[in-house]
Amino acid sequence: IYRGIEKITTDGVEKDYISIEYQGGDNLFILASALDQIAKYASANARKPKLHKLGGNEWKKTKTRVKGQVKDIAEELVQLYALRQAKEGYVYDKDTVWQKEFEELFPYDETQDQLNAIDDTKRDMESKKIMDRLICGDVGYGKTEVAIRAAFKAVDNGKQVAYLVPTTILAQQHYNTFVQLMKDFPVRVYLLCRFRTDSQQKKTIGDLKKGLVDILIGTHRVLSKDVQFKDLGLLIIDEEQRFGVTHKEKIKQMKQNIDVLTLTATPIPRTLHMSLIGIRDMSVLAEAPQDRTP
Repeated sequence: IYRGIEKITTDGVEKDYISIEYQGGDNLFILASALDQIAKYASANARKPKLHKLGGNEWKKTKTRVKGQVKDIAEELVQLYALRQAKEGYVYDKDTVWQKEFEELFPYDETQDQLNAIDDTKRDMESKKIMDRLICGDVGYGKTEVAIRAAFKAVDNGKQVAYLVPTTILAQQHYNTFVQLMKDFPVRVYLLCRFRTDSQQKKTIGDLKKGLVDILIGTHRVLSKDVQFKDLGLLIIDEEQRFGVTHKEKIKQMKQNIDVLTLTATPIPRTLHMSLIGIRDMSVLAEAPQDRTP
């Protein structure tokens, strides 16, 4: 337990030390300049942490156990990616007249980075390989536009799209954006989250199975057992690191043979590392759009 900062004098020099309490009331003092040696405790299910004795073996045992679990997860991931690379994905057609008309409705000038990311994404979709692309860019740099064009392309080819977001508010915002931009086209966009009543959710899930829903935008509710797609072709994930471990497991199962586009403003080291070692392809939006409000 963090017990604050204390000033301690050693060898005539006064320094700040972080006081940490262990089981049994023992205290450990860590130099404030060695802050990298401690980390704040965070738990997926907010359990109250159990304290360990200072100098005991409990922590060692816990670390060994976790290492084993990490190894299992790594093996699963390697298998999943090997499976995805061995299989061939759906090959989308080149852009249609509708696609071009839809893109001309974009009210802003695309940045060069945006154009590159859109081209990369379309090239992935039109190839035999299963897409796994990460779009990195700050808030307001136009990641959603890349996703919207990819979603339109998928629907234009008769495929369904799932757009997964971490919060209900975001789901509602994206839903409004998609509906507004696609109002002139026969694209059916549905929302699945807490803002929808039980009867609305039931109808959406029923229509989804029949293939009457083109684009489904929602929170982790989309990952529930009762949600089944007729012909899912593209999965878009917004800020993947904000989903819990169990949700990530479900996402992983969904991913087996469909194109995946991940959007993030804060790439976590693992996601970034996977891009760097080539498991995922990456497009970076580093250029701010003209007249973007800071």
